[in-house]
Amino acid sequence: MSDIVTDLSTQLSASPSTIEHARERWDAWRADRLRSVAAPTGNLALIETRWLAADDTTTPEDALVGLPESVTATELSRRSLETGEVERGIRLWDAASPAIRDFETIDVFPFDESWVIEATITPVSDDRTIPFEHIRDNGLTRDLVVPGDITFERDGVSYTLSAFDDDGTLLLVFGDPSNGADGEDGTYASGRFLFVEHADDHVVLDFNRAFVPPCGFSDQYNCPLPPRNNRFPVPVTAGEKRVVFRDSADRAAAGH
Repeated sequence: MSDIVTDLSTQLSASPSTIEHARERWDAWRADRLRSVAAPTGNLALIETRWLAADDTTTPEDALVGLPESVTATELSRRSLETGEVERGIRLWDAASPAIRDFETIDVFPFDESWVIEATITPVSDDRTIPFEHIRDNGLTRDLVVPGDITFERDGVSYTLSAFDDDGTLLLVFGDPSNGADGEDGTYASGRFLFVEHADDHVVLDFNRAFVPPCGFSDQYNCPLPPRNNRFPVPVTAGEKRVVFRDSADRAAAGH
């Protein structure tokens, strides 16, 4: 990341009212996360993502034949990296999956007001994209629309980050040295996600809401990885760390 130094202190990067608003909502956000990942179609419930051949007419109902009543099916699509054609897929969700049964919690850093940051977003051309590598694409990239540059200063240092449009919501995929690190401050190995709150050109980056991506709960997801300019040179000691299972030794998806 250009123009970034490696000494970030605890100087606040947001107004007291913004910080207080973030603090007041943090406990509710935390409780909602723990509920949502264990829901019947939450991250822990995904047991299969099946991509279909062009002539395969399998429906979600067909895919459920012979499966327990706890399993539901949904459709999804993507563009093939090899042919450029749209591929159809089916996902199977099990409300009684082993991952849900073994789930304990998501480790999290204590709320840190220094990681509530006010920033500015500068719109760019609607057709500007940035290549994002995805965890299951074997090094290939997918071009995602990035509608603006997010800029801010922390300790007098300028940052420019890229968040892409995720169905109308800005999603920041970022990495830092804590990813995959040993010890209690280590975080999910492939990076973390953060939804960006913005109104007009004003942006709030509350890294206390940084979360483990879906691929940290099930290897049936294909999550984007942080582009180079979204990699912090110092640990971001806020937000979620890792998923904790009762038998974490058998859970590579937990990021240990």
